[in-house]
Amino acid sequence: MRPDLAACYGQERLPRYTSYPTAPHFSGTIGPETYAEWLKAIPRHASASLYLHVPFCRSMCWYCGCHTTIARRDEPITVYAAALRGELNLVSRRIGRRMKVDHIHFGGGTPTIMAPELFVDLMGAIGQSFFVLPSAEIAVEIDPRTLTGRMVDTLGLAGVNRASLGVQSFDPVVQRAINRVQSFEETAEATTSLRRAGIAGINFDLIYGLPYQTVASCLDTVRRCVELRPDRFSVFGYAHVPTFKKYQRKIAEAWLPDSLQRLDQSYAIANALKEAGYLQIGLDHFALPGDAMAAAQRDGRLRRNFQGYTTDTSNILLGFGASAIGHLPQGYVQNEVNIRAYSGTIASGKLATFKGYALTADDRLRAEIIERIMCDFGVDLDPICARYGSAPQEMLKSSPRLKDLISSGVVELDGATLAVKEDSRFLVRSVAAAFDAHLDGSKQLHSRAV
Repeated sequence: MRPDLAACYGQERLPRYTSYPTAPHFSGTIGPETYAEWLKAIPRHASASLYLHVPFCRSMCWYCGCHTTIARRDEPITVYAAALRGELNLVSRRIGRRMKVDHIHFGGGTPTIMAPELFVDLMGAIGQSFFVLPSAEIAVEIDPRTLTGRMVDTLGLAGVNRASLGVQSFDPVVQRAINRVQSFEETAEATTSLRRAGIAGINFDLIYGLPYQTVASCLDTVRRCVELRPDRFSVFGYAHVPTFKKYQRKIAEAWLPDSLQRLDQSYAIANALKEAGYLQIGLDHFALPGDAMAAAQRDGRLRRNFQGYTTDTSNILLGFGASAIGHLPQGYVQNEVNIRAYSGTIASGKLATFKGYALTADDRLRAEIIERIMCDFGVDLDPICARYGSAPQEMLKSSPRLKDLISSGVVELDGATLAVKEDSRFLVRSVAAAFDAHLDGSKQLHSRAV
């Protein structure tokens, strides 16, 4: 661990690089007509991944940076589910066939806020519009506090085979400060019930850098989570952007750990998980050695998309729902963020795309470099640049940021091969940023590098 580097680079706000360019650079020049053209141009042999966004929760967690809203009643959720089914049909018709699907991810919000019958109907609509491969991974994000036995049974019968449970922290002081009180017993019951229903893949989400969080409380949370032996952990640093997410204004800056304390917490969690037998995957994921994600990292097949690190190898991600983002070979598209506007547009028979980004050759080159850095902590520029007719040395010379990282001892450079030093890997986002040609205009919207 290099506290000197954390002090030097830790305060800078940088993207998590789940896409490149990142969402702040999307514009309204990409709309429904462009998206329809891109869908029609999808090659016949291609397969896709689906992301379905469910932007409802029963209560708001104050740390949340997602597009979600509070639903006290079930009626808005029912109306929204009908819009999702409509959008699935619209997109499938624009493609012109039932495209093969090998990954489905329900995110939120809280997808399991839906009534079991609604979820069954939605899975049926997916099956009507797309050909879901028998081997497909079907994942659902879950709030253990509101998960019912009926919903667990429904998930199992619907073919869900991976569940991501939000844990964040078991420290009661932290839980009260973020308005998310969740007992270990609730989490354990949800985990046991899901496994009993045949859902073998279990992920836990943890966060460090939360208000009043300490190394001791982080370690206690890890200790209790490890008792339940999930297959994977995602460990994220809290991104405090109250100007962007109004609920975060309920969290005072004075309650938050500084960059060095955040670094201590992240290292403590990582070391505890590794001691418990988990392998670190990239920057912030951990998996048991036999897990598919661990195998993907070993084989150099690890990818990164809007869900973080993934085994998903598809280059086409179709997003459904309010604010959902899709990725096609031509670029990115994002739906209307406002739920009512989204549902109304779909009900009128139109795609709900309201902004996006058309990729250039330079964007594709930089995106591939950034993805490899984020996944492998290094990159060989020669083969990537050769595919795009670019010169590696020109790419290296064009980045003053990279020169600083090399002189600071964060990065080693051997010819055109770049490697992030092991004791500096917590700064991998800073290294990726050295190849980001769009960074300067969006820094205020991102989280701290450490």
